[in-house]
Amino acid sequence: MREDRTLVQRVKLALMFWAMYGASVLFRVWNQAKYDAVDLGLEGSLLSGLVGGYVTGLLSGILISLPAVFRGELLTMLLFAGVGVLGGLLRDLAPEKEDVWRFSPIFSLNPHRLRQRPYQLRLIFQLGCLFSIILSGLLRMEIHSLTFRRPVFLAPIWNEKQWLLVAAYASSVFAVMIPIKIWNNTRNEKKLEVQQLRLNEARLAALTSQINPHFLFNTLNSVSSLIRTNPEQARSVVYRLSSILRRLLRKTDNLTPLREELAFIDNYMMIEMVRFGDKLRFIKDIDPETLDRLVPSMLLQPLIENSIRHGLATKVDGGMIRVSSSLADGRLHLVVEDDGVGIPEARLATLFEQGIGVSNVNERMKVLYGPDYRMWIDSKPGEGTRTGIEIPDMPAASEIAKELTAAS
Repeated sequence: MREDRTLVQRVKLALMFWAMYGASVLFRVWNQAKYDAVDLGLEGSLLSGLVGGYVTGLLSGILISLPAVFRGELLTMLLFAGVGVLGGLLRDLAPEKEDVWRFSPIFSLNPHRLRQRPYQLRLIFQLGCLFSIILSGLLRMEIHSLTFRRPVFLAPIWNEKQWLLVAAYASSVFAVMIPIKIWNNTRNEKKLEVQQLRLNEARLAALTSQINPHFLFNTLNSVSSLIRTNPEQARSVVYRLSSILRRLLRKTDNLTPLREELAFIDNYMMIEMVRFGDKLRFIKDIDPETLDRLVPSMLLQPLIENSIRHGLATKVDGGMIRVSSSLADGRLHLVVEDDGVGIPEARLATLFEQGIGVSNVNERMKVLYGPDYRMWIDSKPGEGTRTGIEIPDMPAASEIAKELTAAS
């Protein structure tokens, strides 16, 4: 399905054509079913050159012809090899490589399009492919007529009425076109998958770059409030911030072990505790088996930041934030909860569409896991907020390596 191939890949492609079309020639030679039309060796040779180029076309033509040569049709190898090279020539003459996959005997003669240079070249190429298929059939008829020893195979239909000849040529055209259309559908599906993957990667990168400035902006606000009142605390916050930024600059993976994510959270909470002092309490209830599980980078920090900014910052006596993790039924469960002021019910219904933190986390998980994740928020005004995340259990690379070592 690729456009550029190494020599080894061209040989493998030729073997694939040989397996398909050589079998049709072999079946005709055996003639067990009395069905000569099964022989598509000529069309297969041209198709192999059209798709794979000179080397593939030449080698395919030689291999496909072998059953017929062993039967005594000695010029078949020369014919099929030449037709395979002709297919390679057509491939090289294509205005664009994609034009090979657009081959069709049906084309538009719209006067407006005919005035466009690219369409003119494409039309000439399509006609060239069509005439090459017909020329290959005529060449086989001519070789067959040179001798009575059947140097090439020619089905009895070629000696019948003219309308049967037209039907035979049309069949050859469609025998080349239909595989191209089928394979092109597969190519398009693969290209769409690659494009979707690249789109998801770009979207994920955009979301990640969005959350980092958001975190940086809020942290710098904390620093600015401490510079005049407590320079030493401001210095400590800047030091912690530099550690966090170094990690962010080094980290390029979309997924990270939960252990590293929690270490990042520890640094972040130290920054917030410098500002809030004893009013802010942080509790971790982490299942040790979850520490090496992979989670999206910067997953917990936006949720904890929301709990501090919107749940605890306005409380005079501060409050508590708890982070917990567990494994159940092949899923990783993460919960961030606080005992803050809570979220009004009217705002809770639109929380995933508003703000940067929660919506960003939700969008990143949607890109990474598709429908295979769950995120929920439960809040009661005056009592606090719980945010839960459920994602597939993904062991870290180090964990997988340990399992493989133990198994061996």
